[in-house]
Amino acid sequence: MAVTVWAAVFIVFFLFRGSIALGMVVSTAIYCLLKGITLQEVVENMVIGFDNQFILLAIPLFVLSARVMNIGGITTRIFNFADRSVGFLRGGLAHVNVVGSIIFSGMTGSALADASGLGMMEIKAMEDGGYERHFACAVSAATATIGPIIPPSIPMVIFSMLSGASLGNLFLGGVIPGLLMGGAMMVYIAAVARRRNYPVGTWQGAGALLAAFVQAFLSLMTPVILFGGMMIGVFTPTEAAFAAAGYALAR
Repeated sequence: MAVTVWAAVFIVFFLFRGSIALGMVVSTAIYCLLKGITLQEVVENMVIGFDNQFILLAIPLFVLSARVMNIGGITTRIFNFADRSVGFLRGGLAHVNVVGSIIFSGMTGSALADASGLGMMEIKAMEDGGYERHFACAVSAATATIGPIIPPSIPMVIFSMLSGASLGNLFLGGVIPGLLMGGAMMVYIAAVARRRNYPVGTWQGAGALLAAFVQAFLSLMTPVILFGGMMIGVFTPTEAAFAAAGYALAR
């Protein structure tokens, strides 16, 4: 009964376009009243449940590293490298969107960071290249969802904290699904690009690809440092977040 009332109150807030945060607070407060849960019990459970959860420190640090990458021009170098790699295909800028998001996901673990950083750049480039705005936005929104799958992943950090599952194993388990998502998106983009006759990019040569790779090399090393460090035991996943933030600041 209490769960039904909680869900109903939250849905009412949502349907009437109320504040989601307020809806969560009000529905949870009503649930606690119906179940006879006191404020003291809520506070005690929060203190006990989150005590010594150092793993949560990884979340703001990954967010910080993503912000630093956006400001410091790392996203531009990643975009340029992805453009030289797959930009010559039909619908090339859409493929660049996917490849860029895969690389960026290995640094931030956040869909919002991808969409707000690399995504804005990709949307503008696609519009300038003759793509419809709705298609550019749809591709950017879809590719941003790779962020929470390919590690480091902020949702995986939270799940690990709540379930006790190994964060390192969760990170390793997200690599292949994330790559499969990216591959599936590129197959779909190829089909749409052929049907809509989207422009074919220009192959700028192996020299341009190598130059872009050299320029982005240190940025591309971020996922290698994170996974390599965790695999050989140099640092824990939480310490990897410190390493990512420090490396981004250094770059």
